[in-house]
Amino acid sequence: MISPFDYVKSINAGKNIMRGTDNDSLMERDYNAFIVNRNYSLFADTVYLANEMNIRPNIDNQLQYEFLLNTLRPRKRFADWVKGESSEDVSVIKEYYGYSNKKAIEALSVLSEEQIYSIRNKVQKGDQHGSNKLKGDG
Repeated sequence: MISPFDYVKSINAGKNIMRGTDNDSLMERDYNAFIVNRNYSLFADTVYLANEMNIRPNIDNQLQYEFLLNTLRPRKRFADWVKGESSEDVSVIKEYYGYSNKKAIEALSVLSEEQIYSIRNKVQKGDQHGSNKLKGDG
């Protein structure tokens, strides 16, 4: 199985890795248009082309790949993927209330420090020695 980032690398290099192989249909099936388009939405020179592909999700993977391959100029494009932040408080709120990430973050902005501390004490599990102390408690 080929990684979506292999397709991005081939488009950036201007080399078609999908044609001329014995397993064209397998390679076309492995193409993940969402990941590839998301990658190209991070750059000023490719965001409009990525949007064009997002507007037309019914197009075959082969055609999407060839559109980007033949439209984009070969160039090195590197960007860090933005990932959501998670904190210990959010995970404690999620466990206590059974909330999703989004709901837990909203609840975190409303709860006071004392309430969060109380929730942390109720959710906390002891270690193997039976100690139930929080970090920082003497």
